[in-house]
Amino acid sequence: MSLINYLIICFILTLLISTIGKVLPSHNPNNQKSSPYECGFDPINSSRLPFSFRFFLIALLFLLFDLEIAILLPLPLSSSLIGNNYIFIFFIIFLLILTIGLVYEWISGGLDWAIF
Repeated sequence: MSLINYLIICFILTLLISTIGKVLPSHNPNNQKSSPYECGFDPINSSRLPFSFRFFLIALLFLLFDLEIAILLPLPLSSSLIGNNYIFIFFIIFLLILTIGLVYEWISGGLDWAIF
């Protein structure tokens, strides 16, 4: 009986949220709202404009640090399961390398968007 009640509640909530989503917003399309938007570039101008290398640099830095954090997240659980205290030494060295890389990018101006 509990499963049926749960399914009924989910169905009612889905209908309610869908109905609210269709009824509440005001649809006033204009030229800017109906134009395609992609990555912050103006789609009205020529598509042959040179693409900024800074965009790729910032995106790669974000992916690098984002992936490194995703690798580091399961470390406390894995170290408690393995029971090895030497994992934290590698953890500290890994974070030190990441911090040195971030400081190098910061000092060299790789994170300053306004320079170019």
